[in-house]
Amino acid sequence: MKKLYYILLSMRPNQWTKNLVLFAGLIFSRNLTNAEYFLKSLEAAVIFCLLSGVIYIINDITDIEKDKLHESKKKRPIVAGKLRVQEAAFAAILGSAIGLILTALVGQSFVIISCIFFAFNLFYSFVLKKIVLLDVMSISVSFILRAIAGVEALKGLDTSIELSPWLLICTLFLSLFLAFCKRRYELVSLGEASRHRHALAEYSTSLIDQLVGITAAGSVLSYSIYTIWPDTVEKFGTTNLVYTIPLVLIGVMRYLYLVYSKEMGGSPTDHLLREKFLLIDVFAWILLVIAIFYVI
Repeated sequence: MKKLYYILLSMRPNQWTKNLVLFAGLIFSRNLTNAEYFLKSLEAAVIFCLLSGVIYIINDITDIEKDKLHESKKKRPIVAGKLRVQEAAFAAILGSAIGLILTALVGQSFVIISCIFFAFNLFYSFVLKKIVLLDVMSISVSFILRAIAGVEALKGLDTSIELSPWLLICTLFLSLFLAFCKRRYELVSLGEASRHRHALAEYSTSLIDQLVGITAAGSVLSYSIYTIWPDTVEKFGTTNLVYTIPLVLIGVMRYLYLVYSKEMGGSPTDHLLREKFLLIDVFAWILLVIAIFYVI
């Protein structure tokens, strides 16, 4: 049982909140109250949790020597020797096989996107994460693939559900913003940062600060334009989404405050789960969007 616990721990369940992106299609297609659609999205999200968990195991195996030098990463089961590499590799092979087989239960297009997601993240683990800028862009692509997968999962129930380009644009900027904030934290907090992440040797704080500013502005502006875009207004029959903009803006500004004033930003998922201000802001945004779509 202890080995199973270490395998689960290596799959980093605290990072599975990233897969909530798969529910974006459910919310913005206004099918949140439809039990069948909700279960289909939940099924897709669970599969992506399994596949992303496998990727984390593979990352820990490939980075085992570098992670031994990292204050927190060295405590991970594989790095600490609590879970042997052979055991972890077997778990990864079994988990990927089960995850990819389960995709067939969701739909053909979902199978394709899931395979692309898995293959792309393997390519990231072995190649892309070592290349400056592409390491961060790859993280964003993974989020975009999650958003696409969430929509494709629902198409098996309703082919009229379309993938909004604005969903992809907003996901792109927000994920880039969070990823560059993380790179800044690593660059500032880690001594000899390149020992922990190869691409960090090519970054500088001045470059990252500019990239953070660009992507922060892009996140807010792209979402703001989306709320008043003619197609959006026609689709939802309201302009009330504009009232959600302040929540997005304050969320981004709060995150910038944590990064620059509190020297945080190392783990966006942890901040989301533990930072009360951000947690309240996100829930307020979700509740307001639901109210606009289903109540007002």
